[in-house]
Amino acid sequence: MTTTQTGLPLFVLGRDTDPHSERGVDCPGELPAASDPALVARARAAKAALGSRLFILGHHYQRDEVIQFADVTGDSFKLAREAAARPEAEYIVFCGVHFMAESADILTGDAQKVVLPDLAAGCSMADMATFDQVEECWESLEDAGIAEQVVPITYMNSSADIKAFCGRNGGAVCTSSNARRALDWAFERGEKVLFLPDQHLGRNTAVLEMGLSLEDCVVYNPHRPNGGLTDAQLRDAKMILWRGHCSVHGRFTPESVDDVRQRIPGVNVLVHPECRHEVVTKADHVGSTEYIIKMLQEAPAGSSWAIGTELNLVKRLGQDFPDKNVTFLDRAVCYCSTMNRIDLPHLVWALESLVDGQVVNQITVDPDTAHWAEAALNRMLALP
Repeated sequence: MTTTQTGLPLFVLGRDTDPHSERGVDCPGELPAASDPALVARARAAKAALGSRLFILGHHYQRDEVIQFADVTGDSFKLAREAAARPEAEYIVFCGVHFMAESADILTGDAQKVVLPDLAAGCSMADMATFDQVEECWESLEDAGIAEQVVPITYMNSSADIKAFCGRNGGAVCTSSNARRALDWAFERGEKVLFLPDQHLGRNTAVLEMGLSLEDCVVYNPHRPNGGLTDAQLRDAKMILWRGHCSVHGRFTPESVDDVRQRIPGVNVLVHPECRHEVVTKADHVGSTEYIIKMLQEAPAGSSWAIGTELNLVKRLGQDFPDKNVTFLDRAVCYCSTMNRIDLPHLVWALESLVDGQVVNQITVDPDTAHWAEAALNRMLALP
């Protein structure tokens, strides 16, 4: 077991470091293996039987037992675009969460069927902004006399209903990698932005990348009358941030950063912009999932990295880059619980059902919602 100077265990991913196992595992809190060892063979057989009719998408946060069967891996928007680029695939099996499968359905052809292996695989952040709540917020902006000055921008991690709301009201979608460009676009068209549903990505982008102040940002709480804000506060704000967050990235604290720096001298702290503002300001590098992966690819051998994002991805980076010391930013295990609902038994069930001619758990978006959500997505695609 590796220890620090304080005598505390140091869990370095991709190495034999678990003190509770004779053979060692990558880190504490390992996900259990699939209960049926025949599942891997069954998944391979079903995938082979479906051939080119099938296209499997795997999000970076998926567990390894599932990601091994993905034809393409990536973040949510990359995977939706990959699905749209495969018109020959009759079945798109999306190993991710519900809002991602919705986006794939919006961007694929009418004849294609998008399947989510477990319908319980949702997203807590996306669920924090419902259509009725956002409509009520817009009414508050109208009552304050500022709705015409506001451009709504929604993060990709939102429901099709919220994307469609933005589409209808002249707004757009953004990802964590193009949020700055989306906000620049919005401020060219209005004086204010309503940013949905992740307050942290909105605040971090506005303050750290665009030079706005924290005082320019207010948080709209959908569970309080008028969002808990006065009309004067709404009129004075430039960024109206929805009170939403990622349950995974929201767990990281400034103390996590201080602790890992004390344990690992010279460590590079690399975090996702969904983390809290006070965590991001303490980090060395901040960026999207794809940015995090690229940073590790280009990092020199022997360098140390503490990464603040979902644990499945951090573990995989530790395995993929054994020449670097990769550790999880926090001491607590932090899987995305809803993403991990897509496990091998659910995937095998979905694939074997398709082999038998039965489409299970198909995700469909109604035509009107799909039209306006696609309008918001296309505005993002047109960003310079």
